[in-house]
Amino acid sequence: MNKNVQTFLACDKDFDKSNIVLFGAPFDGTTSFRPGTRFGPNAIRQESFGIETYSPYQGRDLEDISVCDIGDLDLPFGNTERALSMIEETTSDIVNAKKLPVMVGGEHLVTLPAVSAVLKQYPDLCIIHLDAHTDLRDDYLGETLSHSSVIRRVWDKIGDGRIFQFGIRSGERHEFEFAKAHTFLQAFDLQGFETLPELLGNTPVYVTLDLDVLDPSIFCGTGTPEAGGVSFKELLSALLHLSKLNVVACDINELAPVYDQSGVSTAVACKLVREILLTLKGG
Repeated sequence: MNKNVQTFLACDKDFDKSNIVLFGAPFDGTTSFRPGTRFGPNAIRQESFGIETYSPYQGRDLEDISVCDIGDLDLPFGNTERALSMIEETTSDIVNAKKLPVMVGGEHLVTLPAVSAVLKQYPDLCIIHLDAHTDLRDDYLGETLSHSSVIRRVWDKIGDGRIFQFGIRSGERHEFEFAKAHTFLQAFDLQGFETLPELLGNTPVYVTLDLDVLDPSIFCGTGTPEAGGVSFKELLSALLHLSKLNVVACDINELAPVYDQSGVSTAVACKLVREILLTLKGG
């Protein structure tokens, strides 16, 4: 680990001795509305020291688990393919070292290369996707690699019946029609999330959390805010079920801190990162 990395709260364990590896993917090269998510990972690290290591929700403490934060990747501007390749390489290195990768974005397209890497190790992988948006467009303005099409590209790799979408409340008509035929989509809320442990059993799971699943009244620091989102308590209640799943990788994305000068959105993101880390079996 780079000794100059300012780590997320208590995530300063040695790589070889850690079960979970945290890293940042500061990329927003395909953002369709307001850019700025590339500043998310660093903001989350800096603000994480405003919360405690202990979670009263779970009765667990970050000090008691082994997490190594290796810092942000030095992703190139203007070269989407190279940036995605670097994310895939890093995720592969972590998975091949028998550790659980936790990536902080960045825009949602960063999920695609991470899933690609994890899929090589876990070919029966399923995806849990929490988001305001379907992200099922085949392209956005002619570009097939976009944060608006990331879940469609994931579907290209894993096929039908293995993507579970929650909180979705925005998308084009054809995206919702595509979802009816190819994914499990719960519109507007997180109902049914609690059934996933029984449904999926020990199947390896990749969790991707787009923070704009939250209502903008709670989380306005994002490039594509959508009214009608879930509350913090609703999201946290759902995420606590991850402890019963075989989560092998996850990401948290789409914080754009510049759009919330109060810092509340970043504080919310920090708390969610803490809670997710503490739910993971690798911890």
